[in-house]
Amino acid sequence: MKTIDKIPTGKLSRTGKMVQTGIKVGGNYLKYYSKKAINGDLSRDELDENNAEDIYNGLKSLKGSALKVAQMLSMEKSLLPNAYVEKFSLAQFSVPPLSAPLVRKTFKKYHGQYPDELFDTFSAESVNAASIGQVHRATKDGKELAVKIQYPGVADSISSDLAMVKPIAIKMFNLQGKDSERYFKEVEGKLLEETDYKLEVQQSIEISKACSHIPNLRFPQYYPELSSARIITMDWMNGKHLSDFAKQNRDQELADKLGQALWDFYMYQMHILKAVHADPHPGNFLVDEEGNLIAIDFGCVKQVPEDFYKPYFELADKDKINDPEFFNARLFQLEILRKDDNPREIEFFSALFYEMLNLFTSPFHGEDFDFSNEDFWSSVTALSEKYSKDQELRKMNGNRGSKHFLYINRTFFGLYNLLHDLGATVKINRFKQYS
Repeated sequence: MKTIDKIPTGKLSRTGKMVQTGIKVGGNYLKYYSKKAINGDLSRDELDENNAEDIYNGLKSLKGSALKVAQMLSMEKSLLPNAYVEKFSLAQFSVPPLSAPLVRKTFKKYHGQYPDELFDTFSAESVNAASIGQVHRATKDGKELAVKIQYPGVADSISSDLAMVKPIAIKMFNLQGKDSERYFKEVEGKLLEETDYKLEVQQSIEISKACSHIPNLRFPQYYPELSSARIITMDWMNGKHLSDFAKQNRDQELADKLGQALWDFYMYQMHILKAVHADPHPGNFLVDEEGNLIAIDFGCVKQVPEDFYKPYFELADKDKINDPEFFNARLFQLEILRKDDNPREIEFFSALFYEMLNLFTSPFHGEDFDFSNEDFWSSVTALSEKYSKDQELRKMNGNRGSKHFLYINRTFFGLYNLLHDLGATVKINRFKQYS
């Protein structure tokens, strides 16, 4: 894979790159409509593929939060056309890495030493490049290590990158008024946390220690003395990325074992720790030769406040969802319904979220759930398409829900997708025996 010798770090240079990308996308639309005028039956597939290619190519050269947003969107399989999902999913663990000279220069800037001065051996060639940093192999005192190095300028460009993405997000999610700013502040805050590698090491040690007793789950050891604000050193863990494993696996018992470990891990964090690894994409999990699940990244951890946790999970109870008075009271608590809503808005959003919650909480309505159930996923897709085309919804203020929904819902959608890829059936309440 071609390496990168320089990353645009200034606001003007990064904005210029996005403008170039916008011009390419505009050209794709012109080509599409020219062909459409001749062939009225032409599908959008070619347009989507060209746009996805050009947008991804622009973002991967910027890296940082712009690329992180693409990674997040790749997990929303029901939100974007498949061409975007496939292309943006590359941001999870396969983007062009920094060149060897830039790696050495960046490491020295962040750690005060060159990597070969700190480690016994250090491979300047990246083994894994993602949105915010890339990973290198190293050894020290007989230990095999993974060293994650943050890309230059990532932390400093978060605010300006989000300002570029903001107009797209406002249009995509129909956000209106100043109230939408809380969502952007939540994303900005989490992205800033993800660039704080000292915080990530601390979170990694705390969560891995708290969850170490869950069966079939492993974590690397972290080395604070070999880490810094922009560098993390941990044990090198051998295994296949979860997505690669899921594509090749034909052993249902093993799929269920891994799925159960994944589910127990998340439910234990959510319900016991009230702090959760909020970035469940395949690049953050490995499967070792013994059939254990390995969690390798804790940059994005979401605290779950009690005043959100209680009403959120009360609505996973089917009986409570079917109690209209209780249901609407919790919708107000969760900021889905608003005091300034008119009767039509209350009726509309109550019906919308009743339908959504009945579907999305269905895994919690029994003792077991089969995440390979295609009826469930077809219903998710159909519901998403239904409301994406709803003209009445487009006229209403899309500022719905507590800011905490952003990362908690993202966590559940990501978890559901990983379990679907595995084709796993899990026992919903088994995690309780580990508390």
